[in-house]
Amino acid sequence: MLEEELHRQVIDAVVRYYEFKHKKTEQFKPGDRISYGGRVFDENEIINLVDSALEFWLTTGKYAERFEREFADFFGVKYCSLTNSGSSANLLAFMTLTSPKLGERRIKKGDEVITVAAGFPTTVAPVIQFGAIPVFVDVTLPTYNIDVAQMKAGLTDKTKAVMIAHTLGNPFNLQVVKDFCDQHRLWLIEDNCDALGSKYLYNGEWKYTGTVGHLGTSSFYPPHHMTMGEGGAVYTNDIELKRIVESFRDWGRDCWCQSGHDNTCKHRFTQQFGELPLGYDHKYVYSHFGYNLKVTDMQAAVGCAQLAKLPTFIEKRRQNWQLLREGLNDVHDSLILPEATANSKPSWFGFLVTVRETAKFTRDEIVAHLEENGIQTRMLFAGNLLKHPCFDEMRMNGTGYRVVSELRNTDIIMNRTFWVGVYPGMNSDMIRYIQSVINSFIKRNRT
Repeated sequence: MLEEELHRQVIDAVVRYYEFKHKKTEQFKPGDRISYGGRVFDENEIINLVDSALEFWLTTGKYAERFEREFADFFGVKYCSLTNSGSSANLLAFMTLTSPKLGERRIKKGDEVITVAAGFPTTVAPVIQFGAIPVFVDVTLPTYNIDVAQMKAGLTDKTKAVMIAHTLGNPFNLQVVKDFCDQHRLWLIEDNCDALGSKYLYNGEWKYTGTVGHLGTSSFYPPHHMTMGEGGAVYTNDIELKRIVESFRDWGRDCWCQSGHDNTCKHRFTQQFGELPLGYDHKYVYSHFGYNLKVTDMQAAVGCAQLAKLPTFIEKRRQNWQLLREGLNDVHDSLILPEATANSKPSWFGFLVTVRETAKFTRDEIVAHLEENGIQTRMLFAGNLLKHPCFDEMRMNGTGYRVVSELRNTDIIMNRTFWVGVYPGMNSDMIRYIQSVINSFIKRNRT
């Protein structure tokens, strides 16, 4: 067949182009730039991408359906819904809990959601944008996760949910948090965007983070554990929540047919909705004020190839983190080094470091030294989100949020914490170089 032959020629050319353009052959040399994260791929991602482009379906299609199925199977959840980013995944997860379909358990304007300020803003933004009230509690060091002892102090009769992230791959105490939510009939959203592949021993069974709460979210932005370029996912074991997620994602429609399919329910023209005429086309019935946050099939095609590599990505991140941790055993007097949460197996996103108050140098000084030596660094995102300009008006008015106790450790993170990467594109030579740069800097600054 001519079509098959032409397709084979295109794919053969793709493989040759990958070998010429993208396959890395250069060895690392001290001083070469070490990024905190990045894409790790081979010819298979490009083959899938080109195959999808040749089909020219463009919107969600066979690759999206395949990814959702394989992702759910890998993580042991019933349902995965792809979206265009991790931030959109957080938005969809939160908005799902505002649906009238949830009855008295729905989140309404003015209801409260327990969260933390030491993290990425899109864990909190949907709460504020909807008109609910984030209630901020502090975190603990050196796990950088929610201080579970403070959750009870944040609880009121308006509390409806807990929405927090597993910080840089380190799981928060899922046992305590989920038990707290169950006891008080609260929803739990796990922002799993930085922790894909992390595990926690929950009720005596190892569970992937993101699968214990009512909803979990992931991001597939290039520096994350796997990538589609842009992309994200929401996952759940609850069919009602899954359908609400996809309603909000797909314009707010009531119909749950996959793209390109009609009349899956066999009642497309026989139902009554709102004050519409009996039998109004179900494909154009809207039960929510939704968005269009779908992913393209080309992105999903890349994701399918990445998902096959995820187990090796997870293991490489753990190896890199452990190697870096072992090489910094002599700096405890100057740096607080990260520790895994008890009963967890992190899939590390980065290596967090906090400069001790007694150190003879500042975070800015060691960060500048690392950057000057080609080692890319990052802050723990917002540090303390409440200090940012987006909170100026609310701080001035004293409205729109609550704080439980003083956010002492959150402020420490804002002032003295940074991190370096451990992503799978880094080899042992790069890790040892990072060790040597940090160790030599601290040795010079001890006296």
